[in-house]
Amino acid sequence: MENNLEGKVVIITGASSGIGEATALMLAERGAKVVLGARRLDRLEMLAARITQAGGDAAYARTDVKRRNDLSDLVMLANERYGKLDVLINNAGIGPISPLDELRVEDWEEMIDINIKGVLYGIAAALPVFRKQGFGHFINIASTAGHRIVPTMAVYAGTKFAVRAISEGLRQEAGEKLRVTIISPGIIHTDFADSMTNPEMKAQIIDTRDKLAIPPDAIARAIAFAIEQPANVDVNEIIVRPTAQS
Repeated sequence: MENNLEGKVVIITGASSGIGEATALMLAERGAKVVLGARRLDRLEMLAARITQAGGDAAYARTDVKRRNDLSDLVMLANERYGKLDVLINNAGIGPISPLDELRVEDWEEMIDINIKGVLYGIAAALPVFRKQGFGHFINIASTAGHRIVPTMAVYAGTKFAVRAISEGLRQEAGEKLRVTIISPGIIHTDFADSMTNPEMKAQIIDTRDKLAIPPDAIARAIAFAIEQPANVDVNEIIVRPTAQS
């Protein structure tokens, strides 16, 4: 099979660790030019250096997806550096889960700002570019929490249901030139628990992760699979979870 990733220009948000980092490494290794965005500039610099040392091609910029301009700048960077944009992976996300009774309203707002508005800002930045080019692919990272609601995850699940709804609406409006993929990971071995403010929840999630989680490359492979399909094939939704996850 020909390598449909060769020369593709791919933006990845939340690229400094976890799924974003694994995806950047895998796509770059397969010949894609990756444009990395995340809040931790030092991590981005190290990742970009790793990619270029291995013979890949990477650009990066400090990106806070809560700021619309940061996403516009990231898309502009891709265009200026590589002359086009093939794929935008809206991957940045947080999950400070807790029971609603705790009223951690700041956490709720942060999840809405990053998990929903961050995706919308990404769409707003890339959609006009994709329309103008006549091609483009959105890959939005949701979660199995966007399919199944459990206690303590009400707001987080709400944000991931929203990502799926927005993505499906976008797919229906996209027409025959643009592709839209939703990827819903289950329990993945990342630093996802870092954003949690409830110590009990944090300990519980870390324990579950250590027992069950699969590595971030599992999601990177799913992303690569969606991208490398022929232009007239749109893989709309992929759920990837540990075999042992209920």
